[in-house]
Amino acid sequence: MITLTLLHPLQSTPIKSWSFENESVIRVGRATDNNVVLYSAVVSRRHLELRRQGRNWDLISLGTNGTYLEGKFIEKIAVTDGLIVRLAQSGPKIQINIGGIPPRTRFDEEILGEWMRKDGTTASQTDRFGETTSEEDTAASTKPIPPPIRVAPSPETPE
Repeated sequence: MITLTLLHPLQSTPIKSWSFENESVIRVGRATDNNVVLYSAVVSRRHLELRRQGRNWDLISLGTNGTYLEGKFIEKIAVTDGLIVRLAQSGPKIQINIGGIPPRTRFDEEILGEWMRKDGTTASQTDRFGETTSEEDTAASTKPIPPPIRVAPSPETPE
């Protein structure tokens, strides 16, 4: 598996990821028929390609504004796990991961933030006081609540 992750331009935190299992060529650019589409004025329609060579990947820069690694222009480079390239000198940064689990993106954090706690427990495993609940407690809390019981006044009580 290979994963491409768009990084925040200032903080370098993951914003969006694309994972590919069986592709031998992955195209990145502004054109909508690319595998990864990036809408940026400095990104070319066909900016770069990643080509599988056996178990390895090569990155080939095709864009007019170039592709940069640590501020240096590159035309072709062997991809290593965690490689970060910039499309054009001022364009988006892409991190490339080979195999393993892709980094969590800001989108993942927004969606999972409400559901997953920092300690790894889910919201359904933690009650409102922060106490971890057992499966039995969780199962009991999902049972329907019976309707209230109406108590008729006793005959001795004046109305």
